[in-house]
Amino acid sequence: MRIGVVVNPIAGMGGRVGLKGTDGKVAEARERGAEPRAPERAVEALRTLREAASEDVELFVAGGGMGEREARDAGFEPAVVTDPGDETDAADTRAAVEAFCDADVDLVLFVGGDGTAVDVAKTLQAAEVDTPMLGVPAGVKIYSSVFAVTPRDAGRVAATFERVADREVNDIDEDAYRGGEVRTTLHAVVPVPVAEAVQSSKQVGGGTVESLAEGFAEEVEPDVTYVLAPGSTVGAIKRALGFEPSPLGVDVWRDGEVLAYDATEDEILDVLGERNVIVVSPIGGQGFIFGRGNHQISPAVIERSEVEVVASRNKLDDVGVLRVDTDDGTVNESLRGWQQVRVGRYERRLLKVV
Repeated sequence: MRIGVVVNPIAGMGGRVGLKGTDGKVAEARERGAEPRAPERAVEALRTLREAASEDVELFVAGGGMGEREARDAGFEPAVVTDPGDETDAADTRAAVEAFCDADVDLVLFVGGDGTAVDVAKTLQAAEVDTPMLGVPAGVKIYSSVFAVTPRDAGRVAATFERVADREVNDIDEDAYRGGEVRTTLHAVVPVPVAEAVQSSKQVGGGTVESLAEGFAEEVEPDVTYVLAPGSTVGAIKRALGFEPSPLGVDVWRDGEVLAYDATEDEILDVLGERNVIVVSPIGGQGFIFGRGNHQISPAVIERSEVEVVASRNKLDDVGVLRVDTDDGTVNESLRGWQQVRVGRYERRLLKVV
């Protein structure tokens, strides 16, 4: 087995000194007396990996304190693929992962938090490889579902996994978090080893239709045409934008003005602008976002628009997946895949369009 190992040596330093994260706060963390925690956790994971492996493990590592020292302390003789130097940053993490891809590793084992997970995931996706990744938790905030529960769990899972499944990589706005507000962003969906010792993504609040609508209204952009589908959830958004929705109809809004009320397909097409966003909610119990009750939003409209899906958490729990039936096979296919769904003021969940 070939495993690439990269350690974020500053991950988690801001936690014990009250900084709620280390992004942009490394110097302040050190001034407050923060001590690195990632190296020790990396060694613990790698020692467990060496003990649990039933076959020879070949480690590829970033140099120095980004993996090499920890691998040697754990009893490995690793292949060093990068030389990041003493002062490291996210670019060094990305360079290491790129080198792991060139070495055709079977797994990327990283040590850090959500920020490190984002760097690893985006690098793997940019390389267009299906290499799985697994995190050794060392950061202050762990919202992604790509981490093992403990460092020892990470070592055991890396040594013994047999299959993978898609999991979410999330991160939060640390400045907002320090102000008491949790804003999560989904960055990627990646293959991760399947095991009970891999944690689920962290739930970040209930979210209501009212807060969803208020959050959406706060984030509307100028010069964007919003095609607002029927339904009670999107109806709440229409009210938050300042107008009463048409009964079971499609309404089109831009820059504070209703351009079309209870619109037909032709009326929607007539008022579309340079950038258009369709806002739609799935039908409860069925999951259809197009092709049921909103035929005015035709393939011609969809082809000229982005799609934003909104829903309550309870509705998503009921539907399981999203569905489309637009009478156009090419459009249906373009809509399939993973879709972010807004479920609260800031919160989003991931659901697959099938």
